Amino acid sequence: MISLTAERIIRDKVAKPLVANNQQTGNKKETKTSEENNELIATLRREVADLKSQRDKQLAAKDQQIEHLTKLIDQQQQLQLTTVEENRELKAHIQKTSDLLETSGTFQKQQNNTSEEDVYRNRSDKKWWHFW
Repeated sequence: MISLTAERIIRDKVAKPLVANNQQTGNKKETKTSEENNELIATLRREVADLKSQRDKQLAAKDQQIEHLTKLIDQQQQLQLTTVEENRELKAHIQKTSDLLETSGTFQKQQNNTSEEDVYRNRSDKKWWHFW
């Protein structure tokens, strides 16, 4: 038989190593959890760095596209200005040519009128009685 006091002492002795083991196991779990957290943090940081790198590459590509489109718009505007200027020059040339043709036509009409008058005069001078 064991007295109540002895039983209590034995239980305390047996229970202390269990509590100590549980504390050590808890510490191991905490250490394990801390290591997992550190690994997770490192993984997340790598992923964030990769995402930033991808974003920077995409932004650089977009910047190049914008620059290319800006150059194309500038070229299109220059071509349009050149075309407008050429159209103006052609219109001026057509106007000059038209003016020359009108002047020439007027001159020819005057010559035709004059020559018709001369022909009429010549005919009137050559009536049958003029030959006698």
